[in-house]
Formats: sequence, C-alpha cells, structure tokens
Amino acid sequence: MSNNIQNINDISPVSAPSGDQANNDPVQVEYQQGKKYLQQGDTGQAAVALHNALIGFEEQNDQNGIANASNQLGNACVQRREYEKALDHYLRAEEICRQLGDPLSLMALSKQFVLVYTELGQYKEAVARCLDLLDRYRANNNPQGTVDVLEKMAGIYIQSGDTDKAADVYRTIASIHKNFRHEKIAEGFLQKAEELAKSS
Repeated sequence: MSNNIQNINDISPVSAPSGDQANNDPVQVEYQQGKKYLQQGDTGQAAVALHNALIGFEEQNDQNGIANASNQLGNACVQRREYEKALDHYLRAEEICRQLGDPLSLMALSKQFVLVYTELGQYKEAVARCLDLLDRYRANNNPQGTVDVLEKMAGIYIQSGDTDKAADVYRTIASIHKNFRHEKIAEGFLQKAEELAKSS
C-alpha cells in the first residue's frame, strides 16, 4: 500500500495567510517549521512544532490553521506508525473541512483514512472510505482515480481474507480497462480475479 501523503495545504482555501503575512505570524512560522521537519523525517521535532502551531491556531480561532495542523500531525503519526493518534487528528481536520465546505481537502483526507483504517485492521471502515472516494471520482468522471481506488479496495479485501470480493473488484477494474481498449491490462486483472477465485 502506498504511503504517499497528500499535503492538505496544497488545496487549502485562498483565505490562508501568504507571503509577508505568513512570515510575520509566529504561529505560521512554527507550522512551516513543523512541515519542514516532517519532510526531513524528523517526526519528533515535527510533532512538537506542529503541536505548538495547533495551540496557536486554536488561540487565534483560525479554523483553516487548526485543520492544516491537525492534518500534518496526523501525517507525523502515520510516519511513526501511531495510527490511532493519526485517526484522531484526521477526524478533527475532516470535521473542520466539512464545516468549511472544502471538498478537495475532504478527498485528500479520505485517502489518509483508507490508509489508517487499513493499518488498524478496520477493513469495513477502509472500504467505506474507498466507496466514498469512488463516488467522488465517478462524479468527476475520473477513470484513473476510480481504478486506483478499486485497486486499493481489492488489496483491503485480500488483507481481510475476503478473496471473493477482491476477485469481483479485479473484474470491475478489467471491465473499465476494456472500455478504454486496454486489452492486455484487462486480461491481467481478469487473471488475478481467476487466481483469487481458485484460492478461495
């Protein structure tokens, strides 16, 4: 399973501080330092800086900042394999993004929920998040995103021991590829489905 973490700040609303305004705000500076530590893999320093930033954003009642800091703290916890803590941070960020009506950030968070729930062995919740993502990708007519999520779903079903459902998902992926005349790729997924069907 991929551990690529999408940065919620890449898609935060326009109202976020930028330029000189961000540089003059000590809370923003702390937040940026936390992100830098996280990128460098220094999760301990990142957690301290991001926690301090979170407290600062709470004092400023900056909902955007709280969501961003919570998301980054979740990312730090994922790197530390502290998935329960990551879940708490992501849930807080999600609640704020819902209130702010920020569908792109909600989508980015859904990907993180799939990862965290899978790692926690909460496969039903992971699949539910995948289905949510599928709805969004279908609504946006994004076949590549749809296939990516379906592959994740198949992996979750395999991990949870539900090989029949995984085989069904592989057949669905094959049919999508057939629609785009990707015959060889479609055959590969059908073969995976057959192998799973035999093993179940």
